[in-house]
Amino acid sequence: MTGPIGGSAAYGLPPTPAELEAHRGGDRPDRPDRPAPQPAQNTGQNPTYDPVAAPPPVPPSAGGAAFVRPYAWTRGRTKSGYELAIETLVSVSNRARSQLERLPMEHRSVADLLLEQTRSVAEVAALLSLPLGVARVLLGDMASNGTVTVHQTASTPGNAPDLALMERVLSGLRRL
Repeated sequence: MTGPIGGSAAYGLPPTPAELEAHRGGDRPDRPDRPAPQPAQNTGQNPTYDPVAAPPPVPPSAGGAAFVRPYAWTRGRTKSGYELAIETLVSVSNRARSQLERLPMEHRSVADLLLEQTRSVAEVAALLSLPLGVARVLLGDMASNGTVTVHQTASTPGNAPDLALMERVLSGLRRL
């Protein structure tokens, strides 16, 4: 069986120039003769692709630090040893205040933010422009090694939310 153009299409091959010309109907009088297009000249302005060459270095951002993907901060982990709710308050521990210069870069960023005041997990994530999961893992790691102090959340025993807290939040929202 042959394709619409000719015999070579039956074997999955591209049509030959003669088959293409026959399919087009030969020389068409409605189409003026044009010179064949010439291949582009290499002006040397566009570098060629070299799959072995290293990519060019990325300049630092305006903030002075190079961009690091958030999940690189956690080495790809999405869970930590601590279950931290978004409203959980954290602060820098007294022990860590004297050892800030020895902290890893990602822990130092969080600790610098928490030196100013106690903040919630959600605030840390927002102020550092990190996904909430990354902030939870970082803060969980920091709590495990004693860098941050995790403060008790306002919930009743049995993991049920505190009704008084919920009423205060609701009244605050109504005032907005």
